[in-house]
Amino acid sequence: MLYERENPHGGDIYRQPVRLDFSVNTNPLGPPPGVIRAVESSAQLLDRYPDPCCRDLVGALAAYEGVPERFILCGCGAAELIFSYCGALRPGKALELAPTFSEYAAALEAFGCQVERYALEEEIGFALTEKFLDTLEQTECEVVFLCSPNNPTGRLTDPGLLAEACEICLRRGLRLFVDECFLELSDGGRSASLADQLERFPGLFLLKAFTKSYAMAGLRLGYCLCGDGALLEAMGRLTQPWNVSVPAQAAGLAALEEGAYLARARTLIGRERPLLAAGLTALGLTVCPSQANYLLLKSPVELAGPLLEQGILIRSCANYHGLGPGWYRAAVRGPEENEELLMALASIL
Repeated sequence: MLYERENPHGGDIYRQPVRLDFSVNTNPLGPPPGVIRAVESSAQLLDRYPDPCCRDLVGALAAYEGVPERFILCGCGAAELIFSYCGALRPGKALELAPTFSEYAAALEAFGCQVERYALEEEIGFALTEKFLDTLEQTECEVVFLCSPNNPTGRLTDPGLLAEACEICLRRGLRLFVDECFLELSDGGRSASLADQLERFPGLFLLKAFTKSYAMAGLRLGYCLCGDGALLEAMGRLTQPWNVSVPAQAAGLAALEEGAYLARARTLIGRERPLLAAGLTALGLTVCPSQANYLLLKSPVELAGPLLEQGILIRSCANYHGLGPGWYRAAVRGPEENEELLMALASIL
């Protein structure tokens, strides 16, 4: 729970009335019916403690990801895994992109780590280029944080560049943390995952979550993949044993059966994203290229407040390193919702 501080993320629909939430990047189709049924059925088991080893879920994830069960650790959302990773390693220096997801730095700094940042360039749409490899060759950081697709830019990292980054980190003894939480909803789906590289690179750590892909943000269910069993054991010791609830485990098992649902979502996003981007551009906004289910945009005028007056929430990106006032992130949703957003923006601009 946040105590006496502001919520730095999207999705805060509890402080004010919101009818359309574009501030969170969850699947626009909503939770799959099978997941809802599984959660409803799990209500009969609420008098029981959850399985602290998540045995059924870990077994299903191993089959889904094509990795050994010993490579998997589940958590109460991806954020818990970020914090337990940083707490287990306690690095002195870490390298992240700017802009990128703010919880990496929050977790690192909570454990006394110095965070260095590699600035992405607005002029090339915040793409990560091969120049980054030179930084990897020279950095004195112990761990490197990447996010593909990156949040909030929506940019996928080139697979060849990721492969080279893995090789450099392996050779130099650096740990590489790669956040793949949005990969399932990105162009190409999880075909770009590094899961098949885990055997070769024990210092590679992949972060995954059901949150975005299956619109399960309220249940809090994430997992990670890593070949370093000692690290996963250390992370597990930093969380209480029943951190993944009975409904969350049931929902995860049901979600892994929803391959067709994910394909439908990617089709919807692939159709709607260019339409939304074109509409935003026509209104005079700067829109960055994206391969994910959200768009990063820049406005010459304030948008969040006027939109909220119309019951629409978008994500202000003013608190991201490398961005600032005027930058916003909007999720790609269904056609009717996207059109409502464009009409509301037109009334402001």
